[in-house]
Amino acid sequence: MPILSRRTFLELAGLASAGLLGGCSGGNGITGADSFSVPVFSDVHFQPFIDPFAANGTYPNPATTPANQLLVAQLDIADPSDWPAIFKGTLNSTNTAPSPLGTDTNYALLKLALESIKQNLGTSPAVLFTGDFLGHGVDQFYSAYSGNNVSANANAFVDKTLTFVLQQIRTAMGTTPVYFALGNCDSYTGYGPDSTFLANNAQQLSTLALNGAGNQQDVISSLTNGGYYSVEPAGMNLMIVALNTFALSPGITVDPNMIAGQFAWFDTQLSQASSAGKKVWLLMHAPPGAVESTTGNPTNDNGKITAATMMWVDSNQETFMGIIEKYPGVIAMSLAGHTHMDEFRLMSPGNALAITAGLSPYFGNYPAYKIFTLDGVSLAPTDYSAVNCNLLVTPAAFNSYYTFSQAYELEGSLATSFAELFPALIASNAAKMQYQGAFYSGNNTLNPITSTNWPVYWCGIGYMDEQEFFTAVNAF
Repeated sequence: MPILSRRTFLELAGLASAGLLGGCSGGNGITGADSFSVPVFSDVHFQPFIDPFAANGTYPNPATTPANQLLVAQLDIADPSDWPAIFKGTLNSTNTAPSPLGTDTNYALLKLALESIKQNLGTSPAVLFTGDFLGHGVDQFYSAYSGNNVSANANAFVDKTLTFVLQQIRTAMGTTPVYFALGNCDSYTGYGPDSTFLANNAQQLSTLALNGAGNQQDVISSLTNGGYYSVEPAGMNLMIVALNTFALSPGITVDPNMIAGQFAWFDTQLSQASSAGKKVWLLMHAPPGAVESTTGNPTNDNGKITAATMMWVDSNQETFMGIIEKYPGVIAMSLAGHTHMDEFRLMSPGNALAITAGLSPYFGNYPAYKIFTLDGVSLAPTDYSAVNCNLLVTPAAFNSYYTFSQAYELEGSLATSFAELFPALIASNAAKMQYQGAFYSGNNTLNPITSTNWPVYWCGIGYMDEQEFFTAVNAF
């Protein structure tokens, strides 16, 4: 079992007691509000086709190709606002039941999820989304089912699919802005957001998702240039910063100038927020640290690993960490998605990260989202409640799953609680069982955390550096 170094333990313990892990007070957050709630969801991965990932997972699924050919013909000529009527038709009767485990989100699941979030919206000033509006390979499935291999036509269909998803979200959320980060599937390539996709969709992302919040000209320009942006919501002492973190991943072809430009921009945003006495909510899709699923499945028989798979290129992660460490106490909340799992990470002393499980059950998780409770002054989270949908129960419905403070018996700043929970997951079997059970939002049948691979998932919380992570897993 790895033992935290005395320096690391003292840093975490000291920062927790001082409330510096994103939980320090100061400034006027929302006038007259002691606390407020904000729904957070991630990884919608909407797929307009009939069950394309079911059965044996072939591409395209031969059993549904004829139906999908007819469906695509209808969707292709219809305005996205008319798609719900098509999905409700007899042609697409399979869309009446939510997506099964291991698939992307269909219309029935999207509708069910948005209705649940709407019911829990209350008077929240914001809704937060951490990336991947679109399903996996929408352009490829379109080309296969339509017989149209012209990339411009596939791109146009992707744009229409995004418009549909944004319209559905906007209808459900009313006038409340939905602040978002973009994910890898929010693209024409699956490795995006790519520049052409951004140029074609920046305007509708600003209009439909943000509902016009912030300086639209700046938002659209920043999104077009690199897939990142910032907004300062009216009536809040706050800056929301959304990064394009998938661009920081290994194996992605990205202009180095774009990455350098994003980091310089990010540094400037934090500097300006610090000077103005504003807090920052940081949104990203892919988090820093390890890819636990591929690193830990499988491990060898005794849980040791021979290599670590990382989310970001080492140099990119090092630059990012250096920037956030320059501005202690400025970032009040950091959120990510991409893993589809319910987890958290201690990025560095002073900066914790909450990862929200996906609405899509693509990786074996039950669909889920969270409702965060935030302090009205510090604008930092103090608690959250998880809401999930058990897909094995009929009829499927989103229900309250657990509340963090009750499940772990921890109170105060949520980031402080994260710092305390990290070592407790080793010391307390009850805490460990709760964390492991919630990781897949209640479903542990497809890719369970076991006693063998548990070191990978535990070390992934607190060891962001590749070598430190590798060493910690093999020392467990």
